[in-house]
Amino acid sequence: MWRRVRNNRQAQWILVVAMLLALCLASLLVGARSVPVSTVAKALLAYDANLAEHIVIHDYRLPRTLLALLAGAAFGVSGALIQATTRNPLADPGILGVNAGAAFFVTIAVGVFGLQSIDIYLWFSFLGAILATLAVYALGVFGQGGGSPVRLVLGGVAVSAVLGGIGSSLTLFNPRAFDGMRSWSIGSLAGRDIDVAITVAPFILVGLAIALAIGRSLNAIALGDDLARSVGANVTRTRVMAAIAVTLLAGAGTAAVGPIGFIGLMIPHVARWIVGPDQRRIVATTLVLAPSLLLTADIIGRILLHPGELEAGIVTSFLGAPVLIMLSRRRNAGGP
Repeated sequence: MWRRVRNNRQAQWILVVAMLLALCLASLLVGARSVPVSTVAKALLAYDANLAEHIVIHDYRLPRTLLALLAGAAFGVSGALIQATTRNPLADPGILGVNAGAAFFVTIAVGVFGLQSIDIYLWFSFLGAILATLAVYALGVFGQGGGSPVRLVLGGVAVSAVLGGIGSSLTLFNPRAFDGMRSWSIGSLAGRDIDVAITVAPFILVGLAIALAIGRSLNAIALGDDLARSVGANVTRTRVMAAIAVTLLAGAGTAAVGPIGFIGLMIPHVARWIVGPDQRRIVATTLVLAPSLLLTADIIGRILLHPGELEAGIVTSFLGAPVLIMLSRRRNAGGP
């Protein structure tokens, strides 16, 4: 029996990893210019700067593929952490306003201070993620009746709406400064060079390492705070570590590709459906599935409007909105 379960899990892992690798290859192949697999291999292994097809692969498609891997993992795992720590199945960085806070402060960095380098406005993104998290937590916890998952969601939606409205107003005051960030504000992988991926990678990798390290404690928190303490888990330390990880992941992901929503909502539910309620396995599976979703959205966007493209943030919204409606209508929404 145990051997059969283990074999099934190994088969699932092989399947999801193979799917991710296939999507990475498709991301390198699909685009306005058709490129064969042999040319992709040569561009990666024997790059020739005099060949236009090598430049397309090396300078455009490889960076956006790496960004999809990094940002997808960041948004997905941050959603899994928020759902686990709040025990709220409808939570994710987008719905709880974390992405909106990061995006709003990037807007301030560009529109008010004229900053254009990701090395600098990445820190504004982190600050926005932290302040938005605190604001939503305060709205959801304090006040008459105490805290509840519904109040957290409503607080997140309210903060997202307010910050989105103010951010849009800023772009109208100084449209020239935001011309280059129009696709970023929607959520897009296009037009990013390899330096963006290199800049955000250390922060995302640290956030992912923290998420994997606190998996056992997240399992204890899923039982409730009192039971978690009774089995020796440090609830406060786990939540602080989770908050740090969410800030790093959502802040760096948003700074790199814009405020792409729904990945952190959908993928942890899919992972929970595949591997069960163990938070360690949910985080590990989300780490593979979330980049697959972002790569899929990006590839679909390139195919739908060929030779142009539709931003990945719009495609994920089309996919995520029905999922959110389905989850909200379920009696047992598959909570952590």
